[in-house]
Amino acid sequence: MIYNKENFKDLKLSDYKDIWTKFCFLDETGSLSNLKDPFFTVGILKLSEPYYLLSKIQYERDVRRFYDEMKFNKLSQKNIDFAKFAINALFDTRSVNFYSYSVDKEGSYFNREFSNDPWKAYQDITIKLMKNAVLAPNEILILLADHVTVPRKIRFEVDVKKEINDSLKRMAVAGVCRIDSRSNNLLQLVDLLIGSISYDFKIETGAINKKGDKYKLELLELFKENLGTKSFISGFRNRNFNIFIDKDIKSRLPFEK
Repeated sequence: MIYNKENFKDLKLSDYKDIWTKFCFLDETGSLSNLKDPFFTVGILKLSEPYYLLSKIQYERDVRRFYDEMKFNKLSQKNIDFAKFAINALFDTRSVNFYSYSVDKEGSYFNREFSNDPWKAYQDITIKLMKNAVLAPNEILILLADHVTVPRKIRFEVDVKKEINDSLKRMAVAGVCRIDSRSNNLLQLVDLLIGSISYDFKIETGAINKKGDKYKLELLELFKENLGTKSFISGFRNRNFNIFIDKDIKSRLPFEK
């Protein structure tokens, strides 16, 4: 049976072979409370079978006896080779999609839409990305997000699931759960991707010296080389990657590219 917008409500549990269940791993960079960081990026990695990429990275960890957390902001001579391995492993993996959304925290869009509520920004951007990640009417997603400490009134897991399912009028998200990124290689991989994207903005807009950090630049260049792009400042999109950049970020350029 072919499912489209007209008949997706006919899905039944007995149609399990026709239902696409996929996992999404979400992380953010550019703390909303850190005024020194001008950009905020949320990224989601979507996979049909996380097992293959997870097991490949874990096997390499065991071979190298490397068990440190992969974090873009902690790249050094000690861990750059393993971070490069993880990026290349991602591009060798099938059925992978990546989505990211970046905003300028001082831009008109951010202030108009989110004002002084950073948690609303985080949640609303997550919802935008997840809606983009639902590519087919017979697709059901499970979201695993990096754990962050939030005010007690925030019900991120509950509200994200409800908002998306209510908006699409079906079960598009089966569940949302926060986990510690130190326990999951794919959340750490998302950190490397969104960290690279935000670092590219900082260099392009002059927020940091163009010479930058040697190891961060190495990973950024490897990421761009795999995608076949020279810059993220105008965003990027192909069949598997959708990197959306708010126009306020480009307006920071010292000259028009």
